[in-house]
Amino acid sequence: MKGRGKLLVKLLIVMVMCLFMAVSAWAITLQEAAERVARQNDARVVSAKTIERNGRRVHEIRIVTRDRVVRTVYVPAERG
Repeated sequence: MKGRGKLLVKLLIVMVMCLFMAVSAWAITLQEAAERVARQNDARVVSAKTIERNGRRVHEIRIVTRDRVVRTVYVPAERG
């Protein structure tokens, strides 16, 4: 029974590690979000930070467009 218990513990550890890797694969980094927003809006990033908004993590990206308009864009930190 000892051998079986150790095997179950190892299996549980591997499952938990896979879960954490999967969750991080769903996340979009702050840098990825800033680059995407700048490219989609043909703008320059002035500031970028990750905040919590309505109980969810979002990236707050402040940009300046070619017309010198300052905008703030919010990008969900999780993909999907």
